[in-house]
Amino acid sequence: MTASQSAKAAVLTAATLAATALPAAASPAPGHAGVQQVLDRTVAAKLAPGMVADVRDGRRSWFGSAGVSDTGTGRERRQNERFRIGSTSKAFTATVVLKLAAEGKLSLDDTLDRHLPGLFDGSAYEPGKITIRQLLNQTSGIFAYTDDEKFVGTGGGEEWFKHRFDTYTPEQLVRIALAHPPTGEPGRRFKYSNTNYILAAMIVEKATGRTFEQELDRTVIRPLRLNGTSLPGADPGIRGPHPVHYSILFSRDPQPTVYDATRMSQSFAWAAGGLISTTTDLNRFFAALFGGRVLPGAQLREMLTTVSTEGAGWIPDTRYGLGVFEQKLPCGASVWGNGGATYGSWNYSMGTRDGKHRLTTQVNGDWAPLSVFNDALAAEFCPSPAANGS
Repeated sequence: MTASQSAKAAVLTAATLAATALPAAASPAPGHAGVQQVLDRTVAAKLAPGMVADVRDGRRSWFGSAGVSDTGTGRERRQNERFRIGSTSKAFTATVVLKLAAEGKLSLDDTLDRHLPGLFDGSAYEPGKITIRQLLNQTSGIFAYTDDEKFVGTGGGEEWFKHRFDTYTPEQLVRIALAHPPTGEPGRRFKYSNTNYILAAMIVEKATGRTFEQELDRTVIRPLRLNGTSLPGADPGIRGPHPVHYSILFSRDPQPTVYDATRMSQSFAWAAGGLISTTTDLNRFFAALFGGRVLPGAQLREMLTTVSTEGAGWIPDTRYGLGVFEQKLPCGASVWGNGGATYGSWNYSMGTRDGKHRLTTQVNGDWAPLSVFNDALAAEFCPSPAANGS
């Protein structure tokens, strides 16, 4: 999740998921009744127009849905729909970097001045003391451009309509961040910053002489056959079947107006949060990643080496690795993956560390509290006999 979206999440999570009874017509799916109840309850409480859940457990799979993709036509949610995945993109970006490390094209201990000479000139930063690893585990101390007051001002309410198709280059985003002082010493503490992942993707381009999009396609998308996954850049559309992305544009009004935010440029997020994917693709990606079928063992161990997020105002009960995080559930189970929020879309893709059991959930609205995803995780990974339909 971006920093501004994390701030939004903090506001949203102050609300609690209403304990609304299931509609009379709801019929829980065998084996995943608890997850289906979360979907139905979320939509019945008007916390999202629609919600989907996709489970992969070994060779078994299950898909559940509630609500609609389009409130105007009543079109129902479908499994093959594409949606913006926000900061779940970071797992893909970290994977590309680690793949290049395995190929010997860069090292996680490389400092930024080696790959991006001159970029930090005139700033308060010392690129010779910041490593690629610190970018990926969010301990670089580099300011988040999404916290810049002027930048934030273009992203809400009426201003969003004026700027929805603005195009940013990675260099422009970094320059916004470098105009601010560091948030801490490199390696000292976790501080979430999209700037880290913009810089990581810029290093990919310097190290390979190819665009980040080309390297993403070469190392992840094509090998795993992620046919619904793409990085559109400034292209404002979503190609292929997709739900309408409904947004309240950061309004804090108790009865906010809901807008169609489907068409917009996400060049402002790029490698930090600009990908489009599907529930099926996300499960396939994370299953292969954690299952050791994407990265060699040494690089996967680096990815799974975590730092504490305590005190950072981020998602509670988590530790952050390289583009992925671990979350402790109330029952004591741990799940691994990533989640992302952006205009009109919020998703969570988590599962067991071995990649064999995955749950990806998504809502096509941006005002639901974080609890809807936590409830789905608890239903799947901490199920009671009654909730499991057994």
